[in-house]
Amino acid sequence: MKHVVFAVPGDLATATGGYVYDRRIVAELPKSGWRVDVLDIGASFPRATVAERATAHLQLAAVPAGQVLVIDGLAFGVMTDSAEALHRTHKLVALVHHPLAFETGLQKREAAKFKASERLALSFVHRAITTSATTARLLVQHYAVPPDKISVVLPGTDRVPLSQRPAGDVVNLLAVGSIVPRKGYDLLIAALGKIPDLKWRLVIAADPGRSPETARALEAQIASLRLDERVELAGVVSDERLAELYANADLFVLPSRYEGFGMAFTEAIAHGVPVIGTTAGAIPEAVPAGAGVLVAPDNVDELTLALMRLVGHPAERARLTAGARAAAATLSTWEESGRLFAQALDQAA
Repeated sequence: MKHVVFAVPGDLATATGGYVYDRRIVAELPKSGWRVDVLDIGASFPRATVAERATAHLQLAAVPAGQVLVIDGLAFGVMTDSAEALHRTHKLVALVHHPLAFETGLQKREAAKFKASERLALSFVHRAITTSATTARLLVQHYAVPPDKISVVLPGTDRVPLSQRPAGDVVNLLAVGSIVPRKGYDLLIAALGKIPDLKWRLVIAADPGRSPETARALEAQIASLRLDERVELAGVVSDERLAELYANADLFVLPSRYEGFGMAFTEAIAHGVPVIGTTAGAIPEAVPAGAGVLVAPDNVDELTLALMRLVGHPAERARLTAGARAAAATLSTWEESGRLFAQALDQAA
């Protein structure tokens, strides 16, 4: 059996889309003949100290020479010295969910530093794997990665039974994703604050610990608009609870400022739930035509109009629900994603 070491920055069970992707790919690779060892190189990336990066390098350098080594981009982008050394001894693969410099809220100096570091690190890879065609284009245009060195492996979805949702007076809205500036929760609450006369309720299933200051600001915003009784901050929920939330949701809403793909959107569609998102990053790749509405990023007025249209008009919502349910059957599965990832590793090897 072929062997790959999969290096991740922190606990593989972390509840974010990137870690879910890594976890599911790791689970699928043995089906294609790859034995996988997972290596935790530290949760402090991408802002790891010099000492933390040195410790991570020692862990990676201890992997036997000649093996395929996949490093998650959250760490890889700042490990230029390690990339230069490891490409001589290993088959080096970078998994890029989205470039570090494209994270929302970065100061210009830090964004420029990330971009320069990641560009240099990527110059040493034998292969880069991206989770969307959009990110692949960014690597070519902004990071000088040759197109023939890039494999695109979209996230998969699980096939779930689609039950008929009972019609109710209140439209159940759902948002899923860590509470960080990039997800645009502030935009969502601002838009909902403009339609208090419509009957809606929102559940945000999201980790508040990734950016505590953003979570505190969101709580204050909800209180200032007197939406406490209509918005539930559910925190990190179990898989079972999340499945229940999708089963009860009438509409998924996440006005992200950027996404390297947008797994939460495809997960909603896999459950037959129509979405409201934005045109930022790779979100248009994640949302099939007829399964949702996309508005301009950072545009509260457009978002408000979309919410008014779908919350206030059951027929329009029903049309998009039918589109989401039809699209669910066409989404890639994790088994398919695993096979494509394995093919990319074969090319690297």
